[in-house]
Amino acid sequence: MIRLLDHLATLGLRSNAAREALRTGKVRIDRVPTADGGRLVDPTRVRYDPNTPRMVVGRDPVMLWYDPHLAVVWKPPEMLAVPAPGRHDTENVLKYVGTRLGSALAVHRLDEDTSGVMLVARTDAAQFALKELFEAHTVERRYLALVRGSFPEGPAREIRTMMVRDRGDGLRGSGHSFDAKPAITWLQRVESYGKVSLVEAKLETGRTHQVRIHLAELEHAVLGDPLYADRHVAGLSSRLALHAARLAFRHPFTGEPLHFDAPLADDLEILRRKFAEKVQGRDGPVSALAPTEAPVPAPPRPTHGRPGGRRPNDQRPSDTRPSRGGGRGKPPRGSGRGR
Repeated sequence: MIRLLDHLATLGLRSNAAREALRTGKVRIDRVPTADGGRLVDPTRVRYDPNTPRMVVGRDPVMLWYDPHLAVVWKPPEMLAVPAPGRHDTENVLKYVGTRLGSALAVHRLDEDTSGVMLVARTDAAQFALKELFEAHTVERRYLALVRGSFPEGPAREIRTMMVRDRGDGLRGSGHSFDAKPAITWLQRVESYGKVSLVEAKLETGRTHQVRIHLAELEHAVLGDPLYADRHVAGLSSRLALHAARLAFRHPFTGEPLHFDAPLADDLEILRRKFAEKVQGRDGPVSALAPTEAPVPAPPRPTHGRPGGRRPNDQRPSDTRPSRGGGRGKPPRGSGRGR
């Protein structure tokens, strides 16, 4: 493992050139762009391509992979997963995929403030087949979360509750009523920094806000959570500190095993290092945040009929998307659905 800026220096990129490459999306860990030159990386996972179209790292989505049936997207924080009532003109993952590939159908959702890997169907048949995989619990979904307190060490811990839409205060939570549904999460500590921990959550079920609720009910609420954390914990992060880090499943039509990993998003990795440095100094532990397997190879690029005239990994120019403060009409945080 090596600091990313130091690795770029070995490639001949010095100081300003390296920072410009990072800022404009020309440096990627596997296929996920990063602008965080301070993160520790496995050099074999890093790719620098000066010909990659410019993008705004951390704001623009990225097409990680697609075929005629499905697409896998890296969703930035503060981007809707699917259209929301009254916000149909706002950029969202389905709109992004549909514009580039011609069609996009929802399979699952991420909270608006959650970053990471998201799966999208391209046909009705694929949507039906993928939803069956989710219902059969054969899709592996792992999240990383920065949470309150020192999460206990040890093997993954199963949390199994019945989840209701209204626990009595208008919020979702664990309880018993006619609409209660089983919710199962496996939680394990990755690192602890005293008053804050990095936790991995593996989902068996996918109830709305499931990870957030289970962690909050254990008194380890996710930092930045405006719904389930107290005011102090909510104020420790500028957004929900939750990241969809891994998605793995068997292709419903080809049978091919697919897996997609996304390192902790830049803003959360910088926040993680801040807590780590407070208790362990600048030479703190190397986190288990890098993918553990080689990424799925990209499919061959089409030679004709390319949707929208773009390659699957191309990004739109940074000046074609509204700025965060420019009329996205974002409602109060925490209003989006998802995990």
